[in-house]
Amino acid sequence: MSESSRREFLAVSAVAGAAAFVTPRGFGAWQSTDSGAPSKMINIGVIGCGGRGSGAANDTLTANKNVRIVAMADLDTAKAKAARDALKEAHGDRAAVSDERIFGGVDGYQKVIDLKDVDLVILATAPGFRHVHITAAVAAKKHVFAEKPVCVDVAGYHACIAAHEQAAKQGTAIVTGTQYRRQTSFIEGMKRINDGMIGEVVGMTARYCSNGIWYRDRKPGMSDMEYQIYNWMHFIWLSGDQAAEQAVHNIDVIHWVMGGPPERVFASGSRWNRPADSEMWDSVSADFEFPGGKLCSFTGRHWANSESQCDNVVYGSKGIAYLRAFDGGTQITDRAGKELFNVKGNIGAAYRQEHKELVESIVAGKPIVELKQTANSSMMAIMAREAAYSGQVATWDFMVNKSKLDLMPKEIKIPGDAPKPFVRKPGEYRLS
Repeated sequence: MSESSRREFLAVSAVAGAAAFVTPRGFGAWQSTDSGAPSKMINIGVIGCGGRGSGAANDTLTANKNVRIVAMADLDTAKAKAARDALKEAHGDRAAVSDERIFGGVDGYQKVIDLKDVDLVILATAPGFRHVHITAAVAAKKHVFAEKPVCVDVAGYHACIAAHEQAAKQGTAIVTGTQYRRQTSFIEGMKRINDGMIGEVVGMTARYCSNGIWYRDRKPGMSDMEYQIYNWMHFIWLSGDQAAEQAVHNIDVIHWVMGGPPERVFASGSRWNRPADSEMWDSVSADFEFPGGKLCSFTGRHWANSESQCDNVVYGSKGIAYLRAFDGGTQITDRAGKELFNVKGNIGAAYRQEHKELVESIVAGKPIVELKQTANSSMMAIMAREAAYSGQVATWDFMVNKSKLDLMPKEIKIPGDAPKPFVRKPGEYRLS
């Protein structure tokens, strides 16, 4: 990455993008021929080749006949090559990326973005880098698929809002990995909530409670920076903690149901069972307060040998909607428990649908730009985390308009130093 600071990097990227002013490739060239075959392929660069990056690449290759992978980047080129080999086995020549187009290191993302024939980039590295990569991609006039969360701090949030506005202005797409918004069971449930089947929405619960999360032991010879990026889930500047990295899905559903962000949040949590160098908490519980006194409660935790639950329940004046995670489906009942609606869920189809709609919007010349809504949901997760860490009430106004929270290290080098890990303690840690 080699930037001296994030803001300097973003400024340089914006200037470079404006100077180059690469017009998005003509939409007409991607229209299908009379036979139904695509007349030209959409070229994709994959940035971040772990499970989510390779999964997203597989989803778009499965959902779209007119796309191919032409470049890849990961800190570890061996991981990128392994992902390439697996994709090539499944999809043949549409994933036949040459070794010369596989880039490593912290600046590998820029090498992919700089390729003139790359039309669309999939961004799936550790979340702490997401807003930097989005900004660079938008500056280069690339279409974007960005995994969630799209930011882990306030500085990243503002970068995303600026990128959304720029993409909308220049006509490039940004679709995000909030797949519940494209899952049929959620869409049908939300339609009925909005049509009044449960009456007025009065509150909601959302949960992301599971047994644990991965942890990667440090390998011999790793510098601090290499190790933290390798074990990124456990360092807040990279993951945002569980509330941002995983539970943003449920928090995004709250945002969706309530039609916007909350006014304030009160939160608490615990940390007692993490590895010594992990900054993560074990649990965070948050009460989001919305206009009109409406309360939405979120609970997230990693507790071994405990019950897992990742569902969402919307309470209305006339009924209750159960928006269940994964393949759980949606059920709506009246207040007496009589079933009014039921539909099965299929999360695999939703993962593919988000890529299908992205590509279709590009081909149609009507690019989807949805970064702002996911940035707002990510900010809600950041609010909850910061309120729990500090023991203070966090307001939307403070976080968006006054907070200076910026977690990105001033310098990122491999090998190199990294921020010293520390656990945030309520009463000592303050909102800033």
